[in-house]
Amino acid sequence: MRLKSLKRWLILGHRWLGIATGLFLAAWVLSGLVMLYVAFPALTEAERLSHLAPIAWDRVRLGPAEVMDRAGLEPVPGGLSLSMRGEAPVYQVSTRDGARHAVSAETGQVLGPVDAAAALAPFGPGATVRAVTRDQWTVRDRYDPLRPFHVVTLGDAAGTELYVSARTGAVVLDTSRRERLWNWLGAIPHWFYPTPLRARAELWRGVLLWVSGVAVAGVLGGLVLGIWRLRLRRPYASGAVTPYRGLGRWHHLLGTFGGLSLLTFVASGWLSMNPNHWFTPRTPPAAMREAYAGPLVRIDRAALDGFPHAGIVEVRFTQVDGRSVLVAADAGGRRVATPSPPEETLRAAAARALPEARIAGTETLTAYDAYWYPHHDTRPLPVLRVRFDDAAATWLHIDPETGALLDRLDASGRLQRWLFEAPHRLDFGNLFQARPAWDVVMWLLNGLGAGIALSGVVMGWRRLRHAARAR
Repeated sequence: MRLKSLKRWLILGHRWLGIATGLFLAAWVLSGLVMLYVAFPALTEAERLSHLAPIAWDRVRLGPAEVMDRAGLEPVPGGLSLSMRGEAPVYQVSTRDGARHAVSAETGQVLGPVDAAAALAPFGPGATVRAVTRDQWTVRDRYDPLRPFHVVTLGDAAGTELYVSARTGAVVLDTSRRERLWNWLGAIPHWFYPTPLRARAELWRGVLLWVSGVAVAGVLGGLVLGIWRLRLRRPYASGAVTPYRGLGRWHHLLGTFGGLSLLTFVASGWLSMNPNHWFTPRTPPAAMREAYAGPLVRIDRAALDGFPHAGIVEVRFTQVDGRSVLVAADAGGRRVATPSPPEETLRAAAARALPEARIAGTETLTAYDAYWYPHHDTRPLPVLRVRFDDAAATWLHIDPETGALLDRLDASGRLQRWLFEAPHRLDFGNLFQARPAWDVVMWLLNGLGAGIALSGVVMGWRRLRHAARAR
């Protein structure tokens, strides 16, 4: 009797949880296929530098220290750079309160907002401009210090639109017609990214956790039920291995043999939202970055004469263990660090960043491995990995050329890599590098998931329609 009652509740639970989440499951699976090839719009480092003009060195009259004194600002570590705004050199400053400021390199005066005419000026007569505070592509809170924006439409064949921050005058995002179109079928439904919801970060996170959690329960119940009702050795009286007919037969068989893949996909997606904050974020916290940088170093104007000026579009001022490092870049993305910090300095800075632990070992990666690899992003090589003996078994990844602290990865982050990234995106090094084998596997598994979800949606619709007619 208990077994019969359990089976009945499994059937009812799977049916109604499937009706509640079937469309979401179908949307997740199908939009995931789009995301394999079209990422959400973002400005890469190479694209950002390509939009900068060479620095007019003859107009850079003040060094960083004097400018910060006159403006009364104190940048966070790595939050100070020199570039052009229009025809004038400016220091771009990020401060502890999260604000962004543009300060004249000639006078030390904090500059006001950029107007539409100034934002449009560098892009020629065919371009047009409109004002935006928040839209679908700038919905994330990372853009808050840069709002509002002047959106410059270039009028080119690709339908390019550039987002120029009215606060800093810098291009902070570019999108193309192709990206905008495909993301309505990709990241937006996959991540629940409609602007009104995503603009409320905690509400968005809660909705996604609950919906995906309910979907996990529905898929898990269906997988258990599918295995329970499958008869391979002792077929049903009809000779079939399933008691269902028509679409129900396909749903049962697809769900039984593809249900584990779908369950893994949905459960790993749920874990990507970091429920209950189980996993430590990879971004180092502000306190760790400040400790890594060390005591504030004053940089005068003479320090800017220490490297070749030709073609330089940006100079970023950083610190490593209390020593200044100037990283100059040209429009092609080539960088020169002055001086390039030795490994001893990087180890000392890493030790400062985690003073309660000892360094257990270091290694320089010249090839990607299971924990340092690119997907839709880029990650530099070589990279220095510093391992600590603390309770969290923390690793720090450092750019040996510039000394930049790239990320923090502890035991919980490495676990998330195997619970989310590996099963959700099949980020297994050998497979991901062996394309198109990776694409074939992804299409096969997503196809199974789509078949399960869509057949369930049709069956759920039929059930609701039948119930409505009966009433």
